[in-house]
Amino acid sequence: MRAGSRPGPWKRGPALAAPALLLGLLMLLHAKIPNRIGNLGSLVETFLPWFGLFVPVLLAGALWRRSASAVVALLLPVVVWLNLFAGLLGDKSRPGGDLTVASQNVDAGNPDPAATARDLAASGADVLALVELSERAKPVYEKGLTRAYPYHVVLGTVGLWSKLPLSETRPVYDGMDYGPLAATKPADVKLASTRALRTTVATRQGPLAVYVAHLGSVRVNPRAGFSTAQRDRGAQALGKAVAAEKNGRVVLLGDLNGTLDDRAFAGLTSRLRSAQDVAGDGFGFSWPAKFPVARIDQVLVRGVTPDRSWVLPATGSDHLPVAATISW
Repeated sequence: MRAGSRPGPWKRGPALAAPALLLGLLMLLHAKIPNRIGNLGSLVETFLPWFGLFVPVLLAGALWRRSASAVVALLLPVVVWLNLFAGLLGDKSRPGGDLTVASQNVDAGNPDPAATARDLAASGADVLALVELSERAKPVYEKGLTRAYPYHVVLGTVGLWSKLPLSETRPVYDGMDYGPLAATKPADVKLASTRALRTTVATRQGPLAVYVAHLGSVRVNPRAGFSTAQRDRGAQALGKAVAAEKNGRVVLLGDLNGTLDDRAFAGLTSRLRSAQDVAGDGFGFSWPAKFPVARIDQVLVRGVTPDRSWVLPATGSDHLPVAATISW
């Protein structure tokens, strides 16, 4: 009698089937999650790949309950996750390449910038972008990188070191300095706080426009939610600058303080490709260095072909360096 009264496998585990369906819908419709309340949509998109970890947890529960309905319901999140991220799995790199670029947020509080400079110089990159340069550390990097990189420019807290000549360097408005008092600030004050620059690298294949940017930080707190206002203004301003760029060959390097799944970067991702997406191996997480959970340090390109993209070993910063080889 007890055996006959037990629910069948299709009726067991409704408490597991419902979360499985909701998980699939969350990932499928992430772009529809509104940002009006605490930028919830952007927060979900920042950590979107990690929602896949709920699948094995729910699967274990479904198998324990012997629930056929829960197992079938899990097909939705599995298919959605694979549709979103399966292209990142596996090595898509290929041999060759004309130029290697690298980028790192070197961390203003880095305890040993000289060691970081040595590690980055040993990377073999032809073009090296550094952001979050402090006044104390700038001369250390200039001294440590000068032998490997005879050309360099530093504007505010961002800089570019190169084995090839540089020209046409200028600051890029990054949306950080706004409001009625912004226009009253002297030019030298604005330059000191510059967080984005544009320069031209003279390559054998012709001029290459390189942007280096460090967008505003984001914060998560119970009252304000996911605070991204400064970062979002910077992303919009940088997107406009790239849209107005006349050179067809463009590389954007730097710390964007967000993943490219975040809708805030639509103005950039509609015009630039991620080297990691095209030629990387895996997700290429870069932050935090001790246990990376997100790729917020980016190499984005237009008019050139990424041949390889990878994450370099830790250097003492709280970010891992990222690199890519590109060709014409």
